[in-house]
Amino acid sequence: MRKPCVTITCLSPCEKPGSASRCIDLKMPSAILTLRDHRDDVNGCALSGTLLATCSGDKTIRVYSLGDFSELPYSPLSGHGYGVHWCCFSSCGNYLASCSTDATVVIWSMDTGEILFKYEHPGRSPVRVCALSPDSSLVLSGASDGTVALWDFQSTSLRRTGAVTEATVLACSFTPCGQMFVTGCTNGDLKIWDLDLVQLHAQKDAHDLGVSCCQCDSISHLDEETVKFRLVSCGQDSLLKIWIISQHAVAGCRMQLLHSLKAQSGPVLSCAFSSDGQLVASGSVDKTLAVYDATRGVLLHTLNQHERCVTCCAFSPSLPYLASGSMDKTAILWRLGDGDESGRHGDAEGPAAVCPGRKRAAMGHSRLLVRDWTEEHVGVWLAEEGLDELVSTFKSHNIDGPELLGLTKDTLANELHIGSLGLRGRVLRKIEELRPSLDGSAAPDEFLCPITQEVMKDPVIAADGFSYERQAMESWIGARKRTSPMTNLPLATTMLTPNRMLKMAINRWRASQ
Repeated sequence: MRKPCVTITCLSPCEKPGSASRCIDLKMPSAILTLRDHRDDVNGCALSGTLLATCSGDKTIRVYSLGDFSELPYSPLSGHGYGVHWCCFSSCGNYLASCSTDATVVIWSMDTGEILFKYEHPGRSPVRVCALSPDSSLVLSGASDGTVALWDFQSTSLRRTGAVTEATVLACSFTPCGQMFVTGCTNGDLKIWDLDLVQLHAQKDAHDLGVSCCQCDSISHLDEETVKFRLVSCGQDSLLKIWIISQHAVAGCRMQLLHSLKAQSGPVLSCAFSSDGQLVASGSVDKTLAVYDATRGVLLHTLNQHERCVTCCAFSPSLPYLASGSMDKTAILWRLGDGDESGRHGDAEGPAAVCPGRKRAAMGHSRLLVRDWTEEHVGVWLAEEGLDELVSTFKSHNIDGPELLGLTKDTLANELHIGSLGLRGRVLRKIEELRPSLDGSAAPDEFLCPITQEVMKDPVIAADGFSYERQAMESWIGARKRTSPMTNLPLATTMLTPNRMLKMAINRWRASQ
């Protein structure tokens, strides 16, 4: 009996499939950056929490900082022999995968721009699409000869390969738990597979004339014994479709069409879910980029700034950005909503909610160093620390991050005129707590176990999709039966999977301190 794969996330009402959305910001996205560095079509784009990557028929991948929008010193990346069709970041943002007509998938370090691993697709067929599993332990490649290959990320060993269609594989996406994946091809079928390449479900003729792209939502919902998540797909039929995929231990996998949308007049070449699952974007041959309310299936915006076919689109996992690429050789970065850099829409709590006991940094910048804080960040920090009465004082003296770290008891008393000795002491103690982040030495949130709030030594992935310190999670399961520390919902299994990529990232961070 096949057990369902599970990634359980505590969903707000607006994130549950089929519920009414109440958190969508209707303000028109604004184009804040147009990049014209490629010499050929931009075929793919990807966003991490800090970087934008674009790939092109000119054989290169270019990488830009989302901090100051400058191209990184090691960019462009030039490791492919032919045009690059697709690129995607690992969930931690430390690695970028790209694939090419040269039949390879390359993994790049985002610290140095160096090639870490290279996977050669069996049969030397051009690789049209690639994907990384949510825990970055697996690499998937889909090729023109209708085959897929599944690789172990770190050892580069080939785990499985096989023909999944008689047509070209143009789309693939891992499910939220990473234990299944979906493929789409030029004959129009969508198929769901387990990691042994056993076909679990086939949706014949999902798109007439062929599937161009597909992506699984990162959020799953547990309904009794059935796990549900959404899939967005698009194709040559000019349609964007949102599906609900259900998986049950007995009934198996099912796909149900939730929305069939036709807001674009030409074939739809690309599609993407936002990280909170509320928005879907699609790029079309008609030169437009469309943004939809994913729950209601309502068109929110049509963006017309590209001069030729929009080939790719991607949302940022944290900041309010949407990227698009085109055959006009440009990539555009769009700011969503009102520019709130928390990366959320309205007051919804999405999957990036802060771990228990861990404070959210000011203005949602969980990775922003204190020295980079603006006056607004300082004001929010004061409010979070219960020092609301000082917000106006600090603002009137233009106290930003560097000024905050330079405050002393004398400046608080003589320049800011804070008369209370106790209040001055509280401010100085709170500032001391911030000092570890001055040089970036404070551990990133994802390195901390949600149970112990300490940097993990042996991280494992539980059935809820979150990573924990092995010993802490084993103790949790033993003492509290089968519940998730993050969602308090039942765990479908108590199996713990080593998170090797996270462990490697933690070890690299430790070595740098």
